[in-house]
Amino acid sequence: MAFTHKNLKADVEDVGSNFDGPEDLHFHLATRPLELEKSGLSVQWIPPDYRFPYGHTHREQEEVYVVVRGSGRMKVDDEVMDLRAWDAVRVAPGAWRGYEAGPDGLEILVIGAPNLGGSPRDDVEGRRDWWVD
Repeated sequence: MAFTHKNLKADVEDVGSNFDGPEDLHFHLATRPLELEKSGLSVQWIPPDYRFPYGHTHREQEEVYVVVRGSGRMKVDDEVMDLRAWDAVRVAPGAWRGYEAGPDGLEILVIGAPNLGGSPRDDVEGRRDWWVD
């Protein structure tokens, strides 16, 4: 088929509870439901004033984070930047990254490339409490 149509909120499973966060932390991994062959996509809703508990890095995958709504901050390696709606941040392979929501929460799209196939976890290393003030 030439296309796949899914609603990112209604049709894609929420795996936010896997991260031991608050009930209103939502994390929808859309790569498989959309049958993406050369890229990856997720959407995340981070509750107000909450720091996502895990930082992570990728060996091969480049990611782009697009703030759709709200505000917050993002840490890439040792740099911390403020985020607002429609900011986009590209993160290169090998860089550690994490993010936190501001007072209105943070809604972000995460676009990755390339799609790493059947074992995407082989490309990622995560660390709980990576970003500590």
